[in-house]
Amino acid sequence: MAKKDVIGVGVIGTGFARTTQIPAFRACEGARVVAIASGHVENAEAAAREFDIPFVGRDWREVVWRPEVDLVCITTPPVTHCDMTFAAFKSRKAVLCEKPMMMSQGESASVARVAKHGRVLALVDHELRFVPARQRMRELIASGEIGRVWHAKVTFRADSRAASDRAWDWWSDAKSGGGVLGAIGSHAVDALHWLTGAEFDTVSARLSTHVAKRPDGRAGKMRVVTSDDEANLLLTFKRGGRVASGATATLSLSMVEAGEPVHRVEVFGERGALKVEGLKLWRAGVGGGRWESVEVEPAPLADGMRDGEWSRGFTVFSQKIIDALRDGKTRVEGAATFNDGHLTQLVLDAARRSSESGCEVGTDKNQPSKSSTARSGRRREVGMDEYQGW
Repeated sequence: MAKKDVIGVGVIGTGFARTTQIPAFRACEGARVVAIASGHVENAEAAAREFDIPFVGRDWREVVWRPEVDLVCITTPPVTHCDMTFAAFKSRKAVLCEKPMMMSQGESASVARVAKHGRVLALVDHELRFVPARQRMRELIASGEIGRVWHAKVTFRADSRAASDRAWDWWSDAKSGGGVLGAIGSHAVDALHWLTGAEFDTVSARLSTHVAKRPDGRAGKMRVVTSDDEANLLLTFKRGGRVASGATATLSLSMVEAGEPVHRVEVFGERGALKVEGLKLWRAGVGGGRWESVEVEPAPLADGMRDGEWSRGFTVFSQKIIDALRDGKTRVEGAATFNDGHLTQLVLDAARRSSESGCEVGTDKNQPSKSSTARSGRRREVGMDEYQGW
């Protein structure tokens, strides 16, 4: 890619993009948000007025095709990610795709293959990698601070979807890619893979839907919820890794648990443990009986963003993306690639197969679960012949 002074950012979606991505990119040196589209054009028009975005597309393709757009940010329901990503690739645009990257491993394998051979930047939005506490945790694990990793644990607890009168939306729909496994599980799987450098081997999972129906205002009736609002996974790491060979991991993820919200990642090893929660990091030694705080530098926060780990992580990540594109680079050091997204998708699909069968399953089986096929309606596998000439 050629070097540029100013990078034009095109945004598709007005949820997370409006609260986090647009404010962050507006604060970046050398960036300008130049176009926006949404499934509801009135939302795009409102965001354009709020953030002074010059172009509003009535169709997402108009954003992808705009000549002034260098980076396409896909922040829409997962069912749309595959088509939008391939359209951006065909237009030779850089891509930042929201997680979960795709609907199935068929789709994720296809886009990862094309991204590998393309000459554009293609990243998954795992902004938590850029939270200083997590980066320091990764450094300490790699340095041998806690010795060989035995076990890792991710706990996510919130009650934002516990109220049964909350309206039915795409998050309630498995075919649109809704559910806690994709929304939070993708972050959890990526975090453990990135922290340890190890891939996963097997998965045993139970996915649950506690709120079975929600009111659909458009239909004027209650509508069945087909996505999961709780996910519990037991995983094993592949053997042969440098620090986590054969280790185990547990994920406890819920959007329907009352009480204080929790988002915690813990890694336990032969000589001690490390824990990150929000923006803070702790360590513990074997026999010490307590956690000790580890000092880390705070990450910046762009104006207009609510404080928290997601916002501060994306504030750092967004500037790194823009710096890379201005320099004509096709990678950002430490960011999640499309291959990372595919590795995560293998675990998500395996979790769905496990929940369906009630058995432990491997992550490398090249087959979709019943639910992943139903979710996407297809297995998208695209050959490189579509992209000859890159």
